[in-house]
Amino acid sequence: MLLRLNRLTLWRPGAALLRGLTALLCLASIIANLVLYAYALPMPGEVLILHVVAMLSIGWHLRRWARSIAMRPAELADRLLKVQENERQRLSRELHDDIGQLLTAAKLQADWLQRRVPTELQEHCSTLRSTLDDTLTNVRDVSAILNPRQLSSLGLEASLRAHLVRTLENTNVHWSLECRQRLGGISEDMAIAAFRITQEAVTNMLRHADAHNLVVSIQRQPAGLALSVSDDGKGFVPASNPADQGQRGMAGMLERASLLGGSLSVSSQPGKGTRINALFPWPPRTLERAQTSNVHDL
Repeated sequence: MLLRLNRLTLWRPGAALLRGLTALLCLASIIANLVLYAYALPMPGEVLILHVVAMLSIGWHLRRWARSIAMRPAELADRLLKVQENERQRLSRELHDDIGQLLTAAKLQADWLQRRVPTELQEHCSTLRSTLDDTLTNVRDVSAILNPRQLSSLGLEASLRAHLVRTLENTNVHWSLECRQRLGGISEDMAIAAFRITQEAVTNMLRHADAHNLVVSIQRQPAGLALSVSDDGKGFVPASNPADQGQRGMAGMLERASLLGGSLSVSSQPGKGTRINALFPWPPRTLERAQTSNVHDL
Protein backbone atom coordinates (compact mmCIF):
# COMPACT_ATOMS: atom_id res chain seq x y z
CA MET A 1 0.00 0.00 0.00
CA LEU A 2 2.85 2.39 0.84
CA LEU A 3 4.47 1.68 -2.54
CA ARG A 4 1.21 2.49 -4.32
CA LEU A 5 0.89 5.76 -2.39
CA ASN A 6 4.45 6.68 -3.29
CA ARG A 7 3.79 6.00 -6.95
CA LEU A 8 0.61 8.05 -6.80
CA THR A 9 2.46 10.94 -5.20
CA LEU A 10 5.13 10.83 -7.89
CA TRP A 11 2.52 10.61 -10.64
CA ARG A 12 0.33 13.55 -9.64
CA PRO A 13 2.57 16.40 -10.92
CA GLY A 14 2.97 14.63 -14.30
CA ALA A 15 -0.77 14.01 -14.59
CA ALA A 16 -1.53 17.65 -13.78
CA LEU A 17 1.00 18.82 -16.38
CA LEU A 18 -0.51 16.57 -19.06
CA ARG A 19 -3.99 17.80 -18.24
CA GLY A 20 -2.77 21.36 -18.53
CA LEU A 21 -1.11 20.68 -21.89
CA THR A 22 -4.29 19.01 -23.16
CA ALA A 23 -6.33 22.04 -22.10
CA LEU A 24 -3.89 24.37 -23.89
CA LEU A 25 -4.04 22.24 -27.04
CA CYS A 26 -7.83 22.33 -27.02
CA LEU A 27 -7.84 26.10 -26.41
CA ALA A 28 -5.33 26.70 -29.21
CA SER A 29 -7.40 24.51 -31.53
CA ILE A 30 -10.56 26.50 -30.76
CA ILE A 31 -8.79 29.86 -31.27
CA ALA A 32 -7.33 28.67 -34.56
CA ASN A 33 -10.78 27.58 -35.77
CA LEU A 34 -12.27 30.94 -34.81
CA VAL A 35 -9.54 32.87 -36.65
CA LEU A 36 -9.90 30.75 -39.77
CA TYR A 37 -13.66 31.15 -39.69
CA ALA A 38 -13.51 34.92 -39.10
CA TYR A 39 -11.18 35.55 -42.04
CA ALA A 40 -12.60 32.76 -44.24
CA LEU A 41 -9.16 31.20 -44.62
CA PRO A 42 -8.44 27.61 -45.67
CA MET A 43 -7.18 25.27 -42.96
CA PRO A 44 -3.39 24.94 -43.11
CA GLY A 45 -1.62 21.70 -42.30
CA GLU A 46 -0.29 23.02 -39.00
CA VAL A 47 -3.79 23.64 -37.66
CA LEU A 48 -4.90 20.18 -38.82
CA ILE A 49 -1.96 18.63 -36.95
CA LEU A 50 -2.94 20.69 -33.89
CA HIS A 51 -6.48 19.25 -34.04
CA VAL A 52 -5.18 15.70 -34.36
CA VAL A 53 -2.79 16.11 -31.41
CA ALA A 54 -5.56 17.61 -29.27
CA MET A 55 -7.94 14.76 -30.12
CA LEU A 56 -5.26 12.14 -29.38
CA SER A 57 -4.53 13.77 -26.03
CA ILE A 58 -8.22 13.80 -25.12
CA GLY A 59 -8.53 10.14 -26.16
CA TRP A 60 -5.53 9.21 -24.01
CA HIS A 61 -7.10 10.86 -20.96
CA LEU A 62 -10.47 9.19 -21.60
CA ARG A 63 -8.81 5.80 -21.84
CA ARG A 64 -6.89 6.37 -18.62
CA TRP A 65 -10.01 7.52 -16.78
CA ALA A 66 -11.92 4.47 -18.05
CA ARG A 67 -9.19 2.16 -16.70
CA SER A 68 -9.24 4.01 -13.39
CA ILE A 69 -13.02 3.63 -13.12
CA ALA A 70 -12.75 -0.08 -13.98
CA MET A 71 -10.36 -0.57 -11.07
CA ARG A 72 -12.58 1.10 -8.51
CA PRO A 73 -14.86 -1.89 -7.69
CA ALA A 74 -11.85 -4.02 -6.70
CA GLU A 75 -10.40 -1.20 -4.63
CA LEU A 76 -13.82 -0.66 -3.03
CA ALA A 77 -14.10 -4.36 -2.16
CA ASP A 78 -10.59 -4.29 -0.66
CA ARG A 79 -11.48 -1.25 1.39
CA LEU A 80 -14.76 -2.83 2.52
CA LEU A 81 -13.02 -5.97 3.77
CA LYS A 82 -10.49 -3.88 5.69
CA VAL A 83 -13.29 -1.86 7.26
CA GLN A 84 -15.02 -5.11 8.24
CA GLU A 85 -11.85 -6.46 9.85
CA ASN A 86 -11.32 -3.20 11.76
CA GLU A 87 -14.93 -3.26 12.96
CA ARG A 88 -14.59 -6.89 14.04
CA GLN A 89 -11.48 -6.01 16.01
CA ARG A 90 -13.26 -3.09 17.68
CA LEU A 91 -16.26 -5.21 18.64
CA SER A 92 -13.95 -7.96 19.88
CA ARG A 93 -12.11 -5.51 22.14
CA GLU A 94 -15.37 -4.14 23.52
CA LEU A 95 -16.70 -7.62 24.22
CA HIS A 96 -13.49 -8.80 25.83
CA ASP A 97 -12.58 -5.67 27.78
CA ASP A 98 -15.88 -4.01 28.68
CA ILE A 99 -18.59 -6.68 28.71
CA GLY A 100 -16.16 -9.37 29.83
CA GLN A 101 -15.04 -7.29 32.80
CA LEU A 102 -18.64 -6.49 33.77
CA LEU A 103 -19.59 -10.16 33.66
CA THR A 104 -16.53 -11.07 35.73
CA ALA A 105 -17.52 -8.44 38.32
CA ALA A 106 -21.07 -9.81 38.38
CA LYS A 107 -19.71 -13.31 38.86
CA LEU A 108 -17.64 -12.15 41.86
CA GLN A 109 -20.70 -10.47 43.33
CA ALA A 110 -22.69 -13.70 42.88
CA ASP A 111 -19.95 -15.61 44.72
CA TRP A 112 -20.08 -13.06 47.56
CA LEU A 113 -23.86 -13.38 47.79
CA GLN A 114 -23.77 -17.17 47.73
CA ARG A 115 -21.57 -17.22 50.83
CA ARG A 116 -24.03 -15.04 52.77
CA VAL A 117 -27.56 -15.94 51.67
CA PRO A 118 -29.72 -18.45 53.57
CA THR A 119 -29.68 -22.11 52.61
CA GLU A 120 -33.01 -21.93 50.77
CA LEU A 121 -31.48 -19.39 48.32
CA GLN A 122 -28.27 -21.29 47.62
CA GLU A 123 -29.76 -23.09 44.63
CA HIS A 124 -30.79 -19.80 43.01
CA CYS A 125 -27.31 -18.38 43.53
CA SER A 126 -25.76 -21.47 41.99
CA THR A 127 -28.05 -21.11 38.96
CA LEU A 128 -27.13 -17.42 38.65
CA ARG A 129 -23.41 -18.21 38.89
CA SER A 130 -23.72 -20.97 36.27
CA THR A 131 -25.59 -18.58 33.93
CA LEU A 132 -22.86 -15.95 34.33
CA ASP A 133 -20.17 -18.57 33.63
CA ASP A 134 -21.92 -19.66 30.44
CA THR A 135 -22.45 -16.06 29.33
CA LEU A 136 -18.83 -15.15 29.97
CA THR A 137 -17.67 -18.20 28.00
CA ASN A 138 -19.94 -17.29 25.08
CA VAL A 139 -18.69 -13.70 25.10
CA ARG A 140 -15.08 -14.89 24.98
CA ASP A 141 -15.89 -17.30 22.15
CA VAL A 142 -17.58 -14.57 20.11
CA SER A 143 -14.66 -12.23 20.80
CA ALA A 144 -12.21 -14.87 19.59
CA ILE A 145 -14.26 -15.47 16.42
CA LEU A 146 -14.45 -11.76 15.63
CA ASN A 147 -10.75 -11.19 16.18
CA PRO A 148 -8.46 -14.26 16.25
CA ARG A 149 -5.65 -12.63 18.22
CA GLN A 150 -3.56 -15.78 18.03
CA LEU A 151 -3.00 -15.27 14.29
CA SER A 152 -0.22 -12.79 14.99
CA SER A 153 1.24 -14.65 17.96
CA LEU A 154 0.70 -18.37 17.28
CA GLY A 155 0.37 -18.40 13.48
CA LEU A 156 -2.20 -19.71 11.01
CA GLU A 157 -2.06 -23.44 11.84
CA ALA A 158 -2.51 -22.97 15.58
CA SER A 159 -5.28 -20.42 15.01
CA LEU A 160 -7.17 -22.79 12.73
CA ARG A 161 -6.78 -25.66 15.17
CA ALA A 162 -7.99 -23.53 18.08
CA HIS A 163 -11.00 -22.38 16.06
CA LEU A 164 -11.92 -25.94 15.06
CA VAL A 165 -11.62 -27.16 18.65
CA ARG A 166 -13.76 -24.34 19.97
CA THR A 167 -16.40 -24.53 17.21
CA LEU A 168 -16.77 -28.31 16.91
CA GLU A 169 -16.19 -29.55 20.47
CA ASN A 170 -19.93 -29.89 21.23
CA THR A 171 -20.89 -31.40 17.88
CA ASN A 172 -20.80 -34.88 16.39
CA VAL A 173 -18.43 -33.83 13.61
CA HIS A 174 -15.12 -35.68 13.36
CA TRP A 175 -12.50 -33.31 12.04
CA SER A 176 -8.84 -33.20 11.14
CA LEU A 177 -6.41 -30.45 10.23
CA GLU A 178 -3.69 -31.53 7.81
CA CYS A 179 -0.61 -29.33 7.77
CA ARG A 180 2.74 -31.07 7.24
CA GLN A 181 4.80 -27.94 6.67
CA ARG A 182 5.77 -24.91 8.68
CA LEU A 183 3.70 -21.89 7.77
CA GLY A 184 6.06 -19.16 8.94
CA GLY A 185 6.59 -16.11 6.78
CA ILE A 186 2.99 -15.91 5.53
CA SER A 187 1.71 -12.37 5.15
CA GLU A 188 -0.99 -11.09 7.48
CA ASP A 189 -3.47 -10.55 4.63
CA MET A 190 -2.99 -14.12 3.42
CA ALA A 191 -3.36 -15.57 6.92
CA ILE A 192 -6.55 -13.59 7.57
CA ALA A 193 -8.04 -14.63 4.21
CA ALA A 194 -7.29 -18.33 4.81
CA PHE A 195 -8.68 -18.15 8.35
CA ARG A 196 -11.88 -16.33 7.33
CA ILE A 197 -12.55 -18.67 4.41
CA THR A 198 -12.15 -21.70 6.69
CA GLN A 199 -14.33 -20.04 9.30
CA GLU A 200 -17.11 -19.39 6.77
CA ALA A 201 -16.85 -22.90 5.32
CA VAL A 202 -17.15 -24.51 8.77
CA THR A 203 -20.10 -22.26 9.66
CA ASN A 204 -21.89 -23.21 6.43
CA MET A 205 -21.25 -26.89 7.11
CA LEU A 206 -22.76 -26.68 10.59
CA ARG A 207 -25.79 -24.75 9.35
CA HIS A 208 -26.65 -26.62 6.19
CA ALA A 209 -24.56 -29.73 5.49
CA ASP A 210 -25.43 -32.10 8.36
CA ALA A 211 -21.94 -33.55 7.89
CA HIS A 212 -20.18 -36.14 10.05
CA ASN A 213 -16.59 -35.62 8.85
CA LEU A 214 -14.57 -32.52 8.05
CA VAL A 215 -11.04 -32.29 6.67
CA VAL A 216 -9.11 -29.00 6.50
CA SER A 217 -5.81 -29.08 4.63
CA ILE A 218 -3.33 -26.27 4.20
CA GLN A 219 0.07 -26.51 2.59
CA ARG A 220 2.75 -24.61 0.75
CA GLN A 221 2.96 -25.07 -2.99
CA PRO A 222 5.29 -23.50 -5.54
CA ALA A 223 2.38 -21.40 -6.84
CA GLY A 224 1.19 -20.26 -3.41
CA LEU A 225 -0.57 -21.26 -0.22
CA ALA A 226 -3.22 -23.93 -0.89
CA LEU A 227 -6.27 -24.34 1.34
CA SER A 228 -8.82 -27.14 1.12
CA VAL A 229 -11.98 -27.64 3.21
CA SER A 230 -14.06 -30.75 2.51
CA ASP A 231 -17.00 -32.45 4.23
CA ASP A 232 -19.30 -35.42 3.63
CA GLY A 233 -22.53 -33.49 4.13
CA LYS A 234 -25.65 -33.00 2.02
CA GLY A 235 -23.93 -30.95 -0.65
CA PHE A 236 -25.59 -28.41 -2.89
CA VAL A 237 -25.52 -26.94 -6.39
CA PRO A 238 -22.91 -24.15 -6.46
CA ALA A 239 -24.13 -20.90 -7.98
CA SER A 240 -22.33 -19.43 -10.96
CA ASN A 241 -22.72 -16.00 -9.37
CA PRO A 242 -23.10 -16.47 -5.60
CA ALA A 243 -23.70 -12.77 -4.84
CA ASP A 244 -26.69 -12.55 -7.20
CA GLN A 245 -28.21 -15.80 -5.92
CA GLY A 246 -28.07 -14.98 -2.22
CA GLN A 247 -25.02 -17.10 -1.32
CA ARG A 248 -23.29 -14.29 0.55
CA GLY A 249 -20.87 -16.56 2.37
CA MET A 250 -19.57 -18.01 -0.88
CA ALA A 251 -19.43 -14.54 -2.42
CA GLY A 252 -17.33 -13.32 0.50
CA MET A 253 -14.91 -16.24 0.12
CA LEU A 254 -14.49 -15.54 -3.60
CA GLU A 255 -13.92 -11.88 -2.87
CA ARG A 256 -11.20 -12.56 -0.31
CA ALA A 257 -9.36 -14.90 -2.66
CA SER A 258 -9.60 -12.61 -5.70
CA LEU A 259 -8.39 -9.55 -3.80
CA LEU A 260 -5.12 -11.38 -3.14
CA GLY A 261 -4.87 -12.40 -6.79
CA GLY A 262 -5.86 -15.96 -5.91
CA SER A 263 -8.59 -18.37 -6.92
CA LEU A 264 -11.36 -20.29 -5.20
CA SER A 265 -13.38 -23.22 -6.53
CA VAL A 266 -16.35 -25.07 -5.03
CA SER A 267 -17.04 -28.69 -5.91
CA SER A 268 -20.34 -30.03 -4.62
CA GLN A 269 -23.31 -32.15 -5.59
CA PRO A 270 -26.47 -32.99 -3.64
CA GLY A 271 -25.71 -35.96 -1.41
CA LYS A 272 -21.99 -36.02 -2.23
CA GLY A 273 -20.51 -33.47 0.14
CA THR A 274 -18.64 -30.25 -0.55
CA ARG A 275 -15.03 -29.39 -1.27
CA ILE A 276 -13.66 -25.85 -1.31
CA ASN A 277 -10.21 -25.24 -2.76
CA ALA A 278 -8.43 -21.89 -2.51
CA LEU A 279 -5.00 -20.85 -3.73
CA PHE A 280 -3.28 -17.65 -2.59
CA PRO A 281 -0.26 -16.79 -4.77
CA TRP A 282 2.98 -15.81 -3.10
CA PRO A 283 3.98 -12.15 -3.19
CA PRO A 284 6.99 -11.58 -5.47
CA ARG A 285 9.34 -11.12 -2.53
CA THR A 286 8.53 -14.57 -1.10
CA LEU A 287 8.10 -16.50 -4.34
CA GLU A 288 11.66 -17.80 -4.35
CA ARG A 289 11.31 -18.96 -0.76
CA ALA A 290 8.05 -20.74 -1.55
CA GLN A 291 9.62 -22.58 -4.48
CA THR A 292 12.10 -24.14 -2.03
CA SER A 293 9.40 -25.18 0.44
CA ASN A 294 11.14 -28.47 1.16
CA VAL A 295 13.45 -26.51 3.40
CA HIS A 296 10.47 -25.76 5.64
CA ASP A 297 9.24 -29.34 5.89
CA LEU A 298 9.13 -30.72 9.37
